[in-house]
Amino acid sequence: MSQLQIGFLGGTREVGRIAITVKTEKTQLLLDYGAMLDHTPGFPMHIPPKDVDAIILSHSHLDHSGAIPIFYVQGSKPLYTNRVTTELNQLLISDFIHLSSYYLPFEYLELKAMTNNSRYLDFDTEQKVGDINFQFKNAGHIPGSVQPLIETQGKRILFTGDFNLTETRLLPGAKMDYGDLDAVIIESTYATEEHTERMQLEKNFVEACTDTCERGGTVLVPAFGVGRSQEIACVLNAHHFEYPVTLDGMAREVSRVIMNYPQFLKDPRAFSDAIHSAELVEGWRDRRKAAKSSGVIISPAGMLKGGPAMFYISKVGKKSNNAVFLVSYQIPGTPGKELLEKGMCIIDGNMRKVKARVQHFDFSSHCGATELKEAVKRLGGNPKIYVVHGAERNCEYFAKWAREELGREAVAPKAGDTFKV
Repeated sequence: MSQLQIGFLGGTREVGRIAITVKTEKTQLLLDYGAMLDHTPGFPMHIPPKDVDAIILSHSHLDHSGAIPIFYVQGSKPLYTNRVTTELNQLLISDFIHLSSYYLPFEYLELKAMTNNSRYLDFDTEQKVGDINFQFKNAGHIPGSVQPLIETQGKRILFTGDFNLTETRLLPGAKMDYGDLDAVIIESTYATEEHTERMQLEKNFVEACTDTCERGGTVLVPAFGVGRSQEIACVLNAHHFEYPVTLDGMAREVSRVIMNYPQFLKDPRAFSDAIHSAELVEGWRDRRKAAKSSGVIISPAGMLKGGPAMFYISKVGKKSNNAVFLVSYQIPGTPGKELLEKGMCIIDGNMRKVKARVQHFDFSSHCGATELKEAVKRLGGNPKIYVVHGAERNCEYFAKWAREELGREAVAPKAGDTFKV
């Protein structure tokens, strides 16, 4: 009798702090262990480190990786990932410790131990821990993102992580052709929303940037430092955008890291061209100059919750011939969401009306509703579907769709649920 179990510790019916266990009688693997980035960080349910044989990390974003250092307060678990994810993690978790250290149960020392215990796995290379085999498939989400495919006791389980079927400027899309599967744990971030067709979206975005610059304005693009900032730089370069493009904040360092791992990119030369033709901000003088010049400034934070984007909005936001183009998902309650909905932002310490043109361009690195459904239809066998990582009611909605439209066994687990496969 199979004793294979999947447990859900976080990321259920919410976006953030994802954590999943896959357990046989002999071995327990932990897939991701992320943080919830609210005013005070939230963590998944506790699991005793001694019960975990190894950790697998799907990608570097903090909602998947941010709580992993907890396992290195005492002890040394192997962490399976790849080199680019490890380097990006060092940047992201260092920043997280710097900003939130008061609330975190770990320090830089634990991050260092986490890095030292990392084991690197290339795509499609088999790895064995106890009686569980696994390999990584391309997830198409950000550089280094993977989908762990797990095999044990004759069963095959796929964890999609965050994924995208659509090819972007940075990455090829996920393929989802993995043969017959018994269980799939799938994200549902955009289960109820469609994305604009990619080429049309790029065209609209570049035209809007050109239009602003031609009128002597400056465009601020608040963007996530990992993935989105680089994607936007590549889009502008691919469309032969004629005005200066400036990269600031963590986006600079991340771009330098990604440059060292061309094997994770769709077109390393196009990436290198885009980054080399951008101006990298080295200090306050560059920052002030960029804020006064016609051109595009790409800077974290993507939701305006900090980073150099806060300085730029106080300059760019005051003039009607400038523009603020949001290109990242805006969580309710964040300054970016307030700006989109009310046209207001904190400038010079006061909540003020932003005079610049404000617009959202949906450059997502997740599947939209149609792609999510397409991904499930592509899956081989008749897998049971566990829907996670979805805002509001997206998890329940998508599980219901899979049951009613495809006749699949599908659930939206709650934190603490375990299931036998």
